[in-house]
Amino acid sequence: MNMTTVHSILEFVLLAIPSFCFGYPFVMAWYWIVGALIYYFVREYNAPPQDEPPSLDYWPPISIIVPCYNESDNAEETLRAAAAVDYPDFEVIAVNDGSRDNTAEVLDRLVGVIPRLRVVHLAKNQGKAAAMNTGALLARHELLVCIDGDALLDPQCLRWIAGVFSRPNVGGMAGNPRIRNRTSLLGRLQVGEFSSIIGLIRRAQSTYGRLFTVSGVLCAFRKRALEDAGWWSSRTITDDIDVTWRVQVAGWRVIFEPNAIVWILMPETLRGLWKQRVRWAEGGVEMMVDFFRPVITGRAPSLLPTYGNFVLSLLWAYLMSFCLVIGLLWAAGVPLPRILPGFQLVPEWWGLTLALTYLAQALVSHLIERRYERDMLRNLFWIIWYPLAFWLLSTLTTVAALPRALSRPRRATWESPDRGLR
Repeated sequence: MNMTTVHSILEFVLLAIPSFCFGYPFVMAWYWIVGALIYYFVREYNAPPQDEPPSLDYWPPISIIVPCYNESDNAEETLRAAAAVDYPDFEVIAVNDGSRDNTAEVLDRLVGVIPRLRVVHLAKNQGKAAAMNTGALLARHELLVCIDGDALLDPQCLRWIAGVFSRPNVGGMAGNPRIRNRTSLLGRLQVGEFSSIIGLIRRAQSTYGRLFTVSGVLCAFRKRALEDAGWWSSRTITDDIDVTWRVQVAGWRVIFEPNAIVWILMPETLRGLWKQRVRWAEGGVEMMVDFFRPVITGRAPSLLPTYGNFVLSLLWAYLMSFCLVIGLLWAAGVPLPRILPGFQLVPEWWGLTLALTYLAQALVSHLIERRYERDMLRNLFWIIWYPLAFWLLSTLTTVAALPRALSRPRRATWESPDRGLR
């Protein structure tokens, strides 16, 4: 191969990079929109109202597990809401994982006022996975519902979850988190994210193949599925991503149930949002490494589309960073190599095309999500613009997460999250 051919190939690749960088979000947006619409018309359109779950002949008993680490500010509200759900037979297990604040005192006091509550104190902090495993092993029932220490369960949540597990091949379930704190700009933007992006993604993944992850803030599992998967692992920074993949590799289905609603607090500072999203991105990289062999060898063929899409998104993030660097160099007047004169950083079709796409995405998400939030139209302005922030944030956090995930010791620890402005 002569130098002219090499030069031509390199020039073609460099000129194709911007089209890929700005075309990938466009393709993925329509991939999510179409998949979510299929899911909506097949599973949600004729479903009963969210506050009127279908009736079962038998309501299986459920154990609610709440791992707590330094949750003195939130534990009482969370546990009272959990104990107040409308369900005939359940227990609540709070696991205090060696908290350094007065969480232990709060939990011990609540035992006397919440009859269904059981409290377990671990002698030292061992991480969320260890707390979850402790609660699961002590649970009296086969169905486990797991929530975070700041989560408020919807009163009908357990009934919808029980309906999911009436199917024998279902080993896990992802719930539908909704944002509680909406007074700040970041809070309103994340309302748009959870409806117009995360909600659409989970519906689309359910349509096309398998889920990438449950929400750690609300998920449910059969004990048998967890046992087959090896329980929660303390080696991963995102236990929810890891356990989702291991349950599915073990042969169980993991289902998204949008009617299983939980109300959560989300970061309202840039620092808190950055730390959260870098951790999520690190967990994705760990998944890519840990499950490469099962996916490639065909042990879990249905997971291949989800796995391939993550790898593609990783490539996209680094190529997008390359484009951003080139743009900054141009803006600074730095001379560029001769091969780059035809390099068009932003394709001419990008602006209007993506704007119309994000408008369509926002309208579709409103059509679907109004069932769960009737006043969601108030946040339509933020929903339309959030995808731009989402893709930029994904670029930066993915680039930062890859080297951290590959070099970090594989031992997960608790971090005190940003729960919004007080």
